[in-house]
Amino acid sequence: MAHFTGRSYNGGNRQKGEDKMSELLKMEHLVKYYGNKTSLTKALNDISLTVEQGEFTAIMGASGSGKTTLLNCISTIDRPTGGKVWIDGVCTSELKKGELADFRRNRLGFIFQEFNLLDTLTAFDNIALALQIQKCPHDKIKEKIEAVAQKLGIREVLEKYPYQLSGGQKQRVAAARAIITHPSLILADEPTGALDSKSSKDLLESLKLLNETEHTAILMVTHDAYTASYARRVIFIKDGKVFHELLKGTEERRSFFEQIMDVISLLGGDMNYAD
Repeated sequence: MAHFTGRSYNGGNRQKGEDKMSELLKMEHLVKYYGNKTSLTKALNDISLTVEQGEFTAIMGASGSGKTTLLNCISTIDRPTGGKVWIDGVCTSELKKGELADFRRNRLGFIFQEFNLLDTLTAFDNIALALQIQKCPHDKIKEKIEAVAQKLGIREVLEKYPYQLSGGQKQRVAAARAIITHPSLILADEPTGALDSKSSKDLLESLKLLNETEHTAILMVTHDAYTASYARRVIFIKDGKVFHELLKGTEERRSFFEQIMDVISLLGGDMNYAD
């Protein structure tokens, strides 16, 4: 049996003595069924979790564990069969279709594995689109984009089109688009899945910097232990339930990576190596 120096799941509550932060995301008794009465699959099985303001949290689990379904329910892309989700005090489970669209646009940022950039727009215009949708004053758009591009190291590619960018540059443009509107929560679905190792590291360092300097809350789904080691908290999902939870605390990333690998070994996941 692997030895865990982290802590087991306790319903998302902090241990005594840990800093108290304000609650950003709350899930209560989430259940999600797919199929019909003759062939019913329970993708989520009574999950309750909280994520605090400014947390960088990773969700891990094998294929079919329910981690992507959980992200879809949090992001309002899918509705849970049972239970409720609150983001910034708003119960998203009770919002109507039009209200959900407004909520996603104003409160959430998305980083997808496949970038989802518009090929006919430059990197600058891809990022600007998020601000234009929010009717940001035109004279403020350039200032905002240059500031975020500086933080993500993409100022030199702003006038290029997606086909002229590397995978890592595309993903950092997508990250800029996600954070430019200062959303309450950034949701990242396998953000390094289509990147090489250097591009993955560059993106993760950028996300870590944003989390630390801007206190941007990030919830990231990943199957990769190296990627998860950049988070400050890792939640492991198995068979639609929370299996285990680790907090990084003051440990070095490599040590945290080793703890993550201990849990993955019990889950039967693939081995990944930290540098």
